[in-house]
Amino acid sequence: MKWNKSWPNPIYWPLSPFAKYFVRRLFVLLVACLAPPVQADEAEAILTFLDHNQARFGAVAMDIWDYAELGYLETKSSARLQQVLVSGGFEIQAGVAGIPTAFVASFGKGKPVIGIVAEFDALPGISQSRSAIREILEDKHAGHACGHHLFGAGSTAAAIAVKQWLEGRRISGTIRLYGTPAEEGGSGKVYMVRAGLFDDVDTVLHWHPADRNSANASSTLANKSARFKFTGVSAHAAAAPDRGRSALDAVEAMNYMVNLLREHVPQETRIHYIVSHGGEAPNVVPDYAESYYYVRHPNAGMLARIWDRVINIAESAAKGTETQVSIEVMHGNHSVLPNEELSLLMHRNLTRVGGVHYDAEELAFAETLSESLENNYVGMEKEVMPHELRQGMGSTDVGDISWVVPTVGMRAATWVPGTAAHSWQAIAGGGTSIGTKGMTVAAKTLALTARDLYLKPALIDAALQELDKRRGEYFQYEALLGDRDPPLDYRIK
Repeated sequence: MKWNKSWPNPIYWPLSPFAKYFVRRLFVLLVACLAPPVQADEAEAILTFLDHNQARFGAVAMDIWDYAELGYLETKSSARLQQVLVSGGFEIQAGVAGIPTAFVASFGKGKPVIGIVAEFDALPGISQSRSAIREILEDKHAGHACGHHLFGAGSTAAAIAVKQWLEGRRISGTIRLYGTPAEEGGSGKVYMVRAGLFDDVDTVLHWHPADRNSANASSTLANKSARFKFTGVSAHAAAAPDRGRSALDAVEAMNYMVNLLREHVPQETRIHYIVSHGGEAPNVVPDYAESYYYVRHPNAGMLARIWDRVINIAESAAKGTETQVSIEVMHGNHSVLPNEELSLLMHRNLTRVGGVHYDAEELAFAETLSESLENNYVGMEKEVMPHELRQGMGSTDVGDISWVVPTVGMRAATWVPGTAAHSWQAIAGGGTSIGTKGMTVAAKTLALTARDLYLKPALIDAALQELDKRRGEYFQYEALLGDRDPPLDYRIK
């Protein structure tokens, strides 16, 4: 039978008016079910994914904790993170900026481009087991006393969570995970900034292990370091002392004059050093000696002026002892430029995620470890600190990123409250489930913040306007470490 167009639509033909209405409502409900979920549900899905995969990413963090590789030597740590990212659907650009362990992992297309920073280097001269009581490990000479194993794995978890969300939304946007080596004195990020790897990025997110949860609009100290290498003339210290010109005398003279300088610099200044080589035997006038200096100040311009005074002191010490000095700048970091627009957003997301909650075993560990601390602050891990604009006294190469891209960071309670960074207690706590739980708080906060930025591009525009205002009209980025190549052997010397 041939269909007559004047007949009613066959989908309604045999149906009563009530049935027709029911079919229309069913169609509407079907469309609603097939549509992307509401944004609130999307956020919950991100949180659920990270909860369900906490053990998975925690295992990655513990692998890196066990590797405990120093700056620019993080071969296994970098490879481990790249492996996870490749399996998660990211494309990898490895060995960037002339650094074998640096990489960029990317997913997606188009704008906005949001970067997440990952660190993974350990600190030399300190180690610890997962015990709440101090244990000196004779066979291990480095440890994650700054929690960068958690930093790297947590940022990777956040990037993968964002990637999955982008896939579900099918919207324009790129997520990048920046694998940044040698934060501890190596300035890995500076070389990556200098190489232009952040030029097309709209916003950068980062975090750091800590003993509290916070998302402050915090700054840091600009920082510059160098090795001061003095050479003199060796001689028998008893039989022919007049023929010697002691390089160690030059180091000591420099150190004495720098300590006098401390009275005549702005109070925010920090200067610290070690004698990295002082001779071989007391009865030989040392013909080589070396000191290693860090100089810090909130303002890069003031840092440069103080640095020039330290250089003058080194040259004067050499002249006064009739030795020679060569100066090798090792690293240089700008201060972190706060972005209040972004930090308020991150604070809201951190507040939503909440703090860390210990189980009975974790609580017992925390109470035992607290006996080695000055104060017992157990319980603070559950809290989120109030938002504030503050000046920090540490330094980080994240600072250089923050002067070229709107950047925001947070801290998560990966350590027992009261724990100081660069301590054996940080290694111990960060090697347990306490560290993993704090890492997950950070991953959730980063992922939710990235999601908000994709959905509300106006937030990115506002952050860029604040960046332009804070750095000034005539700002031009210049690396404090100059044009030197990455010091890939700085932890070997």
